[in-house]
Amino acid sequence: MAPEAPLLSMTGITKSFPGVRALDGVDLDVQAGEVHCLLGQNGAGKSTLIKVLAGAHQPDGGTIHWRGEPVTLRSPIAATRLGIATIYQELDLVEHMSVAENVHLGHEPTAAGFVVRGRAARTSTGLLLKRLGHPEIDSGRLVGNLSAAQQQIVSMARALSHDVRLIVMDEPSAALDPDEVDNLFRIVGNLTAEGVAVVYISHRLEEIRRIGDRVTVLKDGRAVARGLSARTTPTRDVVALMTGRDVEYVFPAQPAAPLAAEPVLRIRGLARDGEFAPFDLDVRPGEIVGLAGLVGSGRSEILETVYGARRPSAGRVLVDGEPLRTGSVRAAVRAGLGLAPEERKAQALLMLESVTRNVSVSTLSRFSRAGWVDRRAERAAAHSATRELSLRPGNPDVPVRTLSGGNQQKAVLARWLLRGCRVLLLDEPTRGVDVGARAELYAVVRRLADEGLAVLLVSSEVPEVLGLADRVLVLREGRVVHTAPAQELDEHRVLDLVMEGSPAS
Repeated sequence: MAPEAPLLSMTGITKSFPGVRALDGVDLDVQAGEVHCLLGQNGAGKSTLIKVLAGAHQPDGGTIHWRGEPVTLRSPIAATRLGIATIYQELDLVEHMSVAENVHLGHEPTAAGFVVRGRAARTSTGLLLKRLGHPEIDSGRLVGNLSAAQQQIVSMARALSHDVRLIVMDEPSAALDPDEVDNLFRIVGNLTAEGVAVVYISHRLEEIRRIGDRVTVLKDGRAVARGLSARTTPTRDVVALMTGRDVEYVFPAQPAAPLAAEPVLRIRGLARDGEFAPFDLDVRPGEIVGLAGLVGSGRSEILETVYGARRPSAGRVLVDGEPLRTGSVRAAVRAGLGLAPEERKAQALLMLESVTRNVSVSTLSRFSRAGWVDRRAERAAAHSATRELSLRPGNPDVPVRTLSGGNQQKAVLARWLLRGCRVLLLDEPTRGVDVGARAELYAVVRRLADEGLAVLLVSSEVPEVLGLADRVLVLREGRVVHTAPAQELDEHRVLDLVMEGSPAS
């Protein structure tokens, strides 16, 4: 008996942009009811391939077969009509519209040829949310008032509002805590049990082993491996295929000797009502302190309060013994604090501007005279800062939006390096960064610390906190429940603490 034809078969797909061959003869086949994981470093061609599949890009060559028949995906509408839906990492929801309006946007329910609004759309949306196991989400609520996890459920409901047979999920767990990831995997399992195929893209290799069936690996626009078992292929082999070399989550060596310097950052009784309880913390030059905890534990809120983006309800922040004016980013930056925020594209980068302008934006007064900016001096300073961090490509004139996630993060760090900051606040520093680039960022952060910076780090990935930090504060529901040197903790111990709590030590 002949094997069943794949639901989707992409053969020899090519796509070039000016000066770049993004896809060079890529093959991909996906079976109905499977989770097919698409892996590769930033720049490997994943985004281009899924945009071809979504009808957003037209391939230069190759063929696409859907349910055994050749098709041409001339637009996203054409892909949707076939039953292909794409949920991008940056969700394309309209925040000022309701859940029901977002779910049915562009294909509102009709009766007798007329668009039916209100109750019919809400009823239809409610059934979809129930199918996804989330009937508690109010279909009449504004999307902008939902959590990141709830917004992702809305995106899935919108996909299911069509007769979808294949869903592409691009980094779906990036903004989710462990419980929300478990819920996501439950939903994916239910969909595949119904015969829906899922193309799953993630930088988190441990997720691939949990959720995936097969793996295709892209490197430099080519499929270097197809149909690997997601559960049995060793992680080392997958990483080697992605990078072309053996790379592990290698963290730089930590200083052997204890730090004797006076703290550069002192936090005393800092608190925000409803977000985190009072706590004290000292961070010395050359030290990396990690904050570990679930989403909602107060980690990011602490960083933003230290930085002056939020006003504390109690407590003080001191730099070199001098108290900062609370609730003032300007005062924090002048005192030598720099923040690399969780959402760098929305909160830190000017995506349409050059690398030079992104690096120099906090230091423009240094290059300005009588209202005029010395462009040559600005460019030279930015180039020096980015070269020190090995940012690629080395041309500081390119738009920052063209850089990979890892190099965009380096551009943010270069900004604070040029500013001469004393305290570096890092919130999810490797989110959306591929495996190979992570090791580079870890080395950069450790080198900056070794050169005298004090670093306060937040990450959802416990191994990252333990591998990079010298000392760790574990948070649960806004309280510090444990403090210890990183070498005295392991992942299981931290997870026990964040889930169950422990007396502060």
